[in-house]
Amino acid sequence: MSIYKKLIKIQEELKAPKGQYNSFGKYKYRSCEDILEAVKPLLIKNNCTLIISDTLENIGERYYIKATVKVIDVETGETAENTAYAREEENRKGMNGDQLTGACSSYARKYALNGMFCIDDTKDSDTGKPTPQENKESKDKKEKAIKCILKLVGDDTDTMYDVLIDFRLNGLQDATEEQLKEIYDILKNKLNKQELKK
Repeated sequence: MSIYKKLIKIQEELKAPKGQYNSFGKYKYRSCEDILEAVKPLLIKNNCTLIISDTLENIGERYYIKATVKVIDVETGETAENTAYAREEENRKGMNGDQLTGACSSYARKYALNGMFCIDDTKDSDTGKPTPQENKESKDKKEKAIKCILKLVGDDTDTMYDVLIDFRLNGLQDATEEQLKEIYDILKNKLNKQELKK
């Protein structure tokens, strides 16, 4: 059996529930550790192993952590790999350089694992299935909220990216309506403070 057939089996069987709770953003999420805990028995079952490594890359004027996830078939030596990047902030309150790099590494590793094992990291709904009308209304509201945020930040996408990291989101489209409201308020406060400093 090829590595890709084994990978399909692992992807199909993998269940990695969102066992963590962010009280600031009021949402559940899964960590890198949650994914690893869920995938290890499936790797053993399929006679595969997993190696995760990080490298530091300088792109433009910023540094990024590049996480590489590699699944190896121990029977044949065949491999499959996936990478993800996370940018180091210039500074973050309450974190030293080591902690900042560690947080960045965890973030990049999680999204490299998501890509490798086809894990959907969108937010879970606490209710039943929404109706098509509710879906459309929700989509319209989200689109308006995203447009408002993009208009607010203008060219200052760095500040927006920093807030997305706090919320553990890949992009604004992954946020709930409630989170988008919070993100807007946080960005407004941050940008106002930056304006006052000038």
